[in-house]
Amino acid sequence: MTDQRSQSTVPEPAAPRLGILLQGMGAVASTVVAGVFAARRGLGLPVGSLTQMAHIRLGKRTDQNNPFIKDFVPLTDMDGLVFGGWDIFGGDLYDACAQAKVLEPALIEQLADELRGVRPMAGAFDPAYVKRLHGTHIKPGTRRDWAEAVREDIRTFMRAHDLDRCVLINCSSTEIYIEEGPPHQSMEAFERALDADDHSISPAMIYAYAAIMEGVPYANGTPSLAADVPALLALADENRVPLAGKDFKTGQTMMKTVLAPMFKARMLGVHGWFSTNILGNRDGEVLDEPDNFKSKEKTKLGVLDTILQPALHHDLYGSLYHKVRINYYPPRGDAKEGWDNIDIFGWLGYPMQIKVDFLCRDSILAAPIVLDLALFLDLAQRAGKQGVQEWLSFYWKSPVTAPSVYPEHDLFIQLTKLKNNLRHMMGAELITHLGTEYYER
Repeated sequence: MTDQRSQSTVPEPAAPRLGILLQGMGAVASTVVAGVFAARRGLGLPVGSLTQMAHIRLGKRTDQNNPFIKDFVPLTDMDGLVFGGWDIFGGDLYDACAQAKVLEPALIEQLADELRGVRPMAGAFDPAYVKRLHGTHIKPGTRRDWAEAVREDIRTFMRAHDLDRCVLINCSSTEIYIEEGPPHQSMEAFERALDADDHSISPAMIYAYAAIMEGVPYANGTPSLAADVPALLALADENRVPLAGKDFKTGQTMMKTVLAPMFKARMLGVHGWFSTNILGNRDGEVLDEPDNFKSKEKTKLGVLDTILQPALHHDLYGSLYHKVRINYYPPRGDAKEGWDNIDIFGWLGYPMQIKVDFLCRDSILAAPIVLDLALFLDLAQRAGKQGVQEWLSFYWKSPVTAPSVYPEHDLFIQLTKLKNNLRHMMGAELITHLGTEYYER
C-alpha cells in the first residue's frame, strides 16, 4: 500500500470533462449534483469546497502569492463534470432531491430539467448489509454477476458521455460492521469468493473492486469495509489506482478534530466526552439498526485517542471516558443536531465544562467533500500516485493509512499536509512555518 511517491511528479493536464460516478444517489449525492448544477448557473456558491473556494500560499508571506487552489493545480472545471451512478430505489435525481428535502423546492424546480436527466443505474444490494432498506432497483444474480455488471456500467457511462477519465465515490448507506476474513486477504481469495457468491463480500467491496479493475480512482464516504482490505489495496497498487477513505468528516467529528488539538496544545486534561446526535434522514434510519451503528461508532470513537495520545499524556487523558450515540428522530430530516458535553480540567486539576450544540445539515456539509475528493483523486492519478492517498485525510473520520503508521486526525495538521502535497506535486517550495529569519539566511 502506498501513499505518495518520494519524488514530485507534475500532474498531466486536466481533462476538459470528468465523470463522477456515485454509489448511492440519495441525500448526499443529489445535493452534490444539484449544487454543482446550481453553481454553474450562478444560483449559489460552492461553499465548503477547497478546490473551488480556497487559496494556497506560495513562497514567503511577504510575497503575497496566494492563488486559488483551482488555479494552482490542474483540475477539471465544474462546467466539465458529468454525473452518473447507482441507486437501489430508481427514479431520477429530481425525485431524489424531492425525497431528501435538503434543498429548497424553488431551487429544485429551477434545476428540474438537468436533475431529471440523471437516472441512476440499478444497484448491487444485499439486504443483510442494510437491514432497514428494501431496494427495488437492484441487480440480479450473484456477486460475480454484480461485479461484472458494475464494471460494464462504468464502461457504458464513459462511452455514452465520451469520457476519458472518471472517479467513483461511495455515498451509500452505512453497511453493518464486519471484520476482515480469509476472502479479503488476497486477490486470489477475493476472486474465489466472488465466484462462490460468498456473503462476506459486501456490496461496498463490489463497487471498490469494479472501480479498481477499471482503473478508476475510488473513495469510500462511508464507514463500511470496502477498498481498505488487503486484497483490494494490493489490487490498487498493481493497477496504479488512487484510493481514499473513509467516512466523510462532516459535523460532530469535525468539531472534535478542532477542539481536541486545542486541549492537547494547551495541555488541558479531559475527563470525559459525551456525544449524541439526532437526525431523521435515511442515514439516521439505517444507523438506528445496532449492527449498522457499530460501523459508524468505530470511526467516530477513534478520533480522540490518536489526537490526545493518552499513552504519552496519561495524567491528562489516561482515564478519558468517551461515549457516542446516534438517535433516529424523523422530524429533523437532514438537519442533524450534534450535542457534546466535554468535562475538562486545568491547573491543579480544577474542573471545567464545554458544551457544543451543532445544528448542522448533514448533506450540505458532505457535498463539497464529494466534489473535492473527485477532483483531487483525478489529480492524484494524473500525478502518477497510486494506493491510499493519506494526504486526503482532511476529509475523513477514519483515514486509511499504511499499516505501519497511525492516522493523523488533527484537522490543522491534515490541512497543512494536503496543501504541502499540492505544492510538492507542482514543484513549489513547501511551507514549514519556521519563520522569516530562516528565509533570510
